[in-house]
Amino acid sequence: MTNPQSPISNLQSLARHLRHRLRRALVRPPRTTPILFANSFPKSGTHLLTQALHGLTKLGPAVDSGLPAIVMYDGPTGAARPLPAILADLARLRPGDIAYGHLHAVPEIVSVLTPPSPQAERGAGGVRFAPFFIYRDPRDVVVSHVHYVTEIETDHVHHAYYRALPDFDARLRASILGRPELGELFPDVRTRFEPYLGWLNHPEVCALRFEDFIRDQDSTLGLILAYAASRGFAVRDSAAGGTRTLKAGIIPENSPTFRSGRIGGWREKFTEEHRQLFKEVAGDLLIRLGYETGDY
Repeated sequence: MTNPQSPISNLQSLARHLRHRLRRALVRPPRTTPILFANSFPKSGTHLLTQALHGLTKLGPAVDSGLPAIVMYDGPTGAARPLPAILADLARLRPGDIAYGHLHAVPEIVSVLTPPSPQAERGAGGVRFAPFFIYRDPRDVVVSHVHYVTEIETDHVHHAYYRALPDFDARLRASILGRPELGELFPDVRTRFEPYLGWLNHPEVCALRFEDFIRDQDSTLGLILAYAASRGFAVRDSAAGGTRTLKAGIIPENSPTFRSGRIGGWREKFTEEHRQLFKEVAGDLLIRLGYETGDY
C-alpha cells in the first residue's frame, strides 16, 4: 500500500506537469520524434548521459520531461515496484520527451523500449523510443555507491545501516556483498547487475561506457547524435556543430550526486580482501562487460 502524497509533493508534481506542458507547447515535437530515454545501472553516469541528451533540446524537437527517474524499486522502502506501475510511467512519455531511469531488461520493458524499425512503427502510428544504456566498471560503481548511500542520499533505505558501520572498508564490503539478511531487497553486486545485462544484447539500444565519456567524449557524443538521428530525431546542425553543443551542456558539477567522476578510483579504495571478495562474488561479470580478460 502506497502512502498518499503530501500537499507539498502534490504541488511540486503539478508544477512539473505544467512546466512540461509549456515546454511542449513551445517546441511541438512531431509525432515521429522518438522519446529519448537514458537507462543505466545506478551510479554508472546517469546524470552525465542525461546532460548530453538535454543538449538535444538546442538541436531539435526535444523537451525535458521533468519527470523523476523511472525505477524498479521504491526508494524509501527498497521494495520492488509493480511492473504495471513501471509500464504506466513509460506510457506517460510523449514524442520528444527526455527521460531517464534504472530499468531491468525484462521482456515487457524491452518490448516498449526496443520496438520494431522506425519505418514499421511510423506506419503503425506508434510512438517509438531511442533507448540509451550507460554502464561503468562495477568496481567503481560500488565505491560510488558507498559515498552515495552514506553521504549524499540521507533518505536512502540503507542510509542508517551504512552510517552505523564502523568504517569505509565495512561499507564497501556491504556494497559488494549486499545485505544477505534482506534477501532480494539488497543482493550482491553481481545479482544486482545481471538484470541489466540484457540491454547489451539488443542492437536497438545505444550502449555506452562511462569511461568512454571521459576518455573520448567527442566520439561518444557523436555516437549519441548519430543514434538519435537514426531513430528519427531531426538534428538541426552538422555532426561537428551538434557535438560541440552537447559538449557545452555537460557540467558534471551540476549533478546533485556528482562526486568525482574518476576512472579506476576503485584501485585506491579496494584492499586485497576487497579484490578477492569482489572476484568471488562477481565471477565473470567484469569479463562479460569488457573490463577484464582471462583470470584477473
